[in-house]
Amino acid sequence: MSLIGHNTPPIFKRGPAPTVRLMLYVSAALVLLVTDLKFRYLEFMRQTVAVVLYPVERAAATPADLVLNAATYFATLAKVQQENALLRRQQLRMSEQLMRHEQLARENSRLRTLLGMREELPARSVAADVLYAAHDPFSRKVILDRGSTHGIAKGDAVVDERGVIGQVTRVHPIQAEVTLLTDKEQAIPIAVQRNGLRGVVFGAGAGQLELRYLPATADVEPGDTLVTSGLDGLYLPGLPVAKVLRVDRDTQAFARIFCAPVGGVEQSTQVLVMGRLNLPLPPMGGGNDAVVAKAGGGS
Repeated sequence: MSLIGHNTPPIFKRGPAPTVRLMLYVSAALVLLVTDLKFRYLEFMRQTVAVVLYPVERAAATPADLVLNAATYFATLAKVQQENALLRRQQLRMSEQLMRHEQLARENSRLRTLLGMREELPARSVAADVLYAAHDPFSRKVILDRGSTHGIAKGDAVVDERGVIGQVTRVHPIQAEVTLLTDKEQAIPIAVQRNGLRGVVFGAGAGQLELRYLPATADVEPGDTLVTSGLDGLYLPGLPVAKVLRVDRDTQAFARIFCAPVGGVEQSTQVLVMGRLNLPLPPMGGGNDAVVAKAGGGS
């Protein structure tokens, strides 16, 4: 028997419409965001949650970290082994060169004693780091982190593990300015290692050097090594300077000889500043020696 006007009660209790609920939730979220942004009342809660969840985060990231660290470890191990092998070979070569140098030094000392010549004064050296390149775009200069208080003097030669890279041209108490070999106003007296022919190398810019004022018939060939002659009284003799790249003999009475520096002129970050104490200048003759005397220390 049915009752007129009686509705069957719904099976599930229904609340607000989904759209209304969505708007309420979005409004509440916006209010919470604005309130937290202004009053930071959830900061303590966030910190607490971060501390609680940190072990879980680390545990989740552990497998990836293990794989990454293992790959890095084996790559570093292989690289270190290669570097160790290279260093051992270099050490052997340097040990052989050192023994030869010591033997030559003893022979040189005996010969000087026999000839009644004065012993060479000991060289001084100061290790330094390159701080930065000078701001002048028209010159090739770098600044070292050592100065006059460390024993550096104007005119000292600056070398790296391969050869000469420049010369100290300005000294401050705790810094020094080095003009690189490739600077167009820099010059250095040299000798051809193969035959002892002397001359002067000038900076040519663009990472190159030029051996000037030699006649077209000069005995200089591509591949020759140029070393410091020591005739200016500033550079120690025998320091590697450059390799001859090309010799042009057809254009002028003088040969045009282009060279590349042996040392890392534009790359070195650790250098050795080398000088000589109380060394008198040797007498100069004519020909190429006159050019060396004119070059002086270079700058």
